[in-house]
Amino acid sequence: MALKCGIVGLPNVGKSTLFNCLSNAKAQSANFPFCTIEPNLGTISVPDNRLTELEGLVNPERVMPTTIEIVDIAGLVKGASKGEGLGNKFLANIRETDAIIHVLRCFDDDNIVHVDGSVDPVRDKEIIDIELQLKDLEAVEGKIKSLGKAAASGDKLAVRQHAILTQLKEKLEAGKSGREVEVEAEDDVKFMKELQLLTTKPVLYLCNVDEGSVAEGNKYVEQVKAAVSAENAEVLFLGAQIEADINELESFEDRQEFLGDMGLEEPGVNKLITSAYKLLNLSTYFTAGVKEVRAWTITKGMTAPQAAGVIHTDFEKGFIRAEVIKYNDFVSLGSEAKVKEAGKMGVEGKEYVVADGDIMHFRFNV
Repeated sequence: MALKCGIVGLPNVGKSTLFNCLSNAKAQSANFPFCTIEPNLGTISVPDNRLTELEGLVNPERVMPTTIEIVDIAGLVKGASKGEGLGNKFLANIRETDAIIHVLRCFDDDNIVHVDGSVDPVRDKEIIDIELQLKDLEAVEGKIKSLGKAAASGDKLAVRQHAILTQLKEKLEAGKSGREVEVEAEDDVKFMKELQLLTTKPVLYLCNVDEGSVAEGNKYVEQVKAAVSAENAEVLFLGAQIEADINELESFEDRQEFLGDMGLEEPGVNKLITSAYKLLNLSTYFTAGVKEVRAWTITKGMTAPQAAGVIHTDFEKGFIRAEVIKYNDFVSLGSEAKVKEAGKMGVEGKEYVVADGDIMHFRFNV
């Protein structure tokens, strides 16, 4: 599933350094604005200890983790919605993503230039928010105009969509994001998605901190948390440069020692990748056999046939049933055979909604 998280922020806040830590693709990283012009795309593995457990029990020939795509988007500046700093191009790149990781500079360093001359992550957040809101307002006003005649004539669908657009316009004009407009009806959700608004995308705020703050954060992180408290958005913090240093270490033992010295249990990017996965509303199921133990990415709420279709469209078209083992049962009993003996294997039909961690075997006929 080609779902993408876009890394956004002002120039020179550590986006490309972070991207380099996340991906094998190497984005240029330098101490000047607009270092990144074209978006860099990387496919990254999602850390999941359950794969390690399954590998130990099944002893397969290979193990395949699930992945997500991360896009490093060039730094936005004030006026981007009007084309400043190649803004229109950058905003278009954000539009193509499914969720946003908003990187904020939360460290002091006189040797690293800040585009606005001082460190203030809340101000930086507001600059980005305003540019995204202005661009969305432009799109919403255009859509309202195009629906005007149909809505005035009493067309039910146009009236409904016009009402949603009016709510969006009011929020955006008040300096709020489109994600604050909530809709429940399936057609309304679809309409909102088709608008591809920048401020309706789910967002995670990532505070880039200095070495001394990687374990517990700092005053800037607390300022960000206070500023976004009403948004129901997650706030993470890590040191992008520290993560880069960890990445350079060759052995697992050296990395663990380094993490211990920093007071950390795992690299910050692991938490970030896991949070990004959740931000995209994704879930994981497994297939487990001697040839391969593999994690598969699905959207939460998918039924068994839809999940089967992630492997191959023929699996969904010819779906008969799914044999399902709960992860905890597999681990506690130790093998598929013992799960069957214990009567713990479920046989599910087309209506079954796949749960995170399910171990699946599909029966199909084409």
